[in-house]
Amino acid sequence: MKCKPIHVRLKRRKKNRPSKTQQCINTTAQPDAAGIDIGADEIVAAVPPDRDAVSVRTFSSFTGGVHELRDWLLACGVKTVAMESTGNYWVTSFDVLEQAGIEVYLVNARHVKGVPGKKTDVCDAQWLQQLHAAGLLKKSFRPAQDILPLRYLMRHRAGLVSELSRQVLLMQKVLTEMNLKIHHVFSDLDGVSAQAIITAILAGERDPATLAALRDRRCKSSEQTVISALQGDYRPEYLFVLAQCQSQWLYQLKALAELDERIEVLIKGIAPLPNDGDDAAEGAPPPALKKGKPPGKNTLRMDLQTEAARFYGVDLGAIDGVGSGLLGVMMSELGTREQILNAFPTPAQFCSWMGLNPANDISGGKVLKAKTRSVKNRLADAFRLCALGLANAKGLMGQYSRRIKGRLGKAEGITATAHKLARVVYAMIATGRPYDETEAFKITPQNRKKQLNKLEKQAEALGFQIVAIP
Repeated sequence: MKCKPIHVRLKRRKKNRPSKTQQCINTTAQPDAAGIDIGADEIVAAVPPDRDAVSVRTFSSFTGGVHELRDWLLACGVKTVAMESTGNYWVTSFDVLEQAGIEVYLVNARHVKGVPGKKTDVCDAQWLQQLHAAGLLKKSFRPAQDILPLRYLMRHRAGLVSELSRQVLLMQKVLTEMNLKIHHVFSDLDGVSAQAIITAILAGERDPATLAALRDRRCKSSEQTVISALQGDYRPEYLFVLAQCQSQWLYQLKALAELDERIEVLIKGIAPLPNDGDDAAEGAPPPALKKGKPPGKNTLRMDLQTEAARFYGVDLGAIDGVGSGLLGVMMSELGTREQILNAFPTPAQFCSWMGLNPANDISGGKVLKAKTRSVKNRLADAFRLCALGLANAKGLMGQYSRRIKGRLGKAEGITATAHKLARVVYAMIATGRPYDETEAFKITPQNRKKQLNKLEKQAEALGFQIVAIP
């Protein structure tokens, strides 16, 4: 076994020795600030140098270590802490410190990436402490405590729905190898007719006519077509895998039903805060609801439109393209009306958090980049799905979607339509007024100026001149 030379080993930095490469910056903005570097096995915390003889300490990530970290920060008089959002390792420390009355800043790792000197946990903790003390860090959005259980279960539900679709695809793969074209004659492989036939096949039935008789009367495929599709290769290994896939699908379907019941209890238990002088105030009459589309098979089995109207004081389902899927994600990711307005005072901040508005990069008067930021956001994805469903809508929102996709392209047009939807939703929540598409698409002075410039260029190209009517 080879060992490093002694002069190399002596240069190794001790675990909690402060970094000499970091320069001091103005720390008067928040003098009671600390920085924490979160890891899977250990947590490194840094406090102002005048609070303790050892200003940087390392703690275990076990629960006892997190409690020791809390006690040490309180003894040092720390009132606010900054930590990076490293995976989900930060959750326990965040909750423990927040319950102790310490304001926790969960910051984006990209915002604090440039650490001078060597890249170590000690340097990261010290750099976070200095930046936070100088007031240079922004707090990431996290819902209120009463919304966190709902968000956790809704995200778990999304994974469960994804796993359900995976089992359906596996059943389709096995049926293709058996040359049973069930998924060609029925619209859904997880529908009543297809599942009744698969169950009968696994029970030992092989007669195509008997299997075809199990189809629902609303099936559009003829009986002879279904009989022809049920002539295949019933090999034992195929049947074994098909039985396991269906068993997994049925188990997850039962788990999804139990989860939906739990989510419904949580949603009904959340009471929006009253706001005096507002339409969303307690005691105000509920808004009239527009009858929307029936919920899809993957949405919650509850009246989300009514619950969303209770959360926000307006009927968001009246907007073309907005359905139960978006309402469920919005309620679980953001919370109630007051919580949204407190977190995002302006529609620009709301859309920027989702990464739906252009992030302009201008230098020397020249636009270097004007694209949206690469942000992974569940609510932004839900808005994009709503925009995708406006392809054949007849209202002004559908016309806007088709027009903007024709001008920018399909992908960029969907993002632009999602941006428009997000602004309309925010405006309804902030003002408490019902949806009015003429108000949402009224011509603003900025749009009028753009139209006038476009007409002047077209007239000049054709040899004409535009003259305003007095």
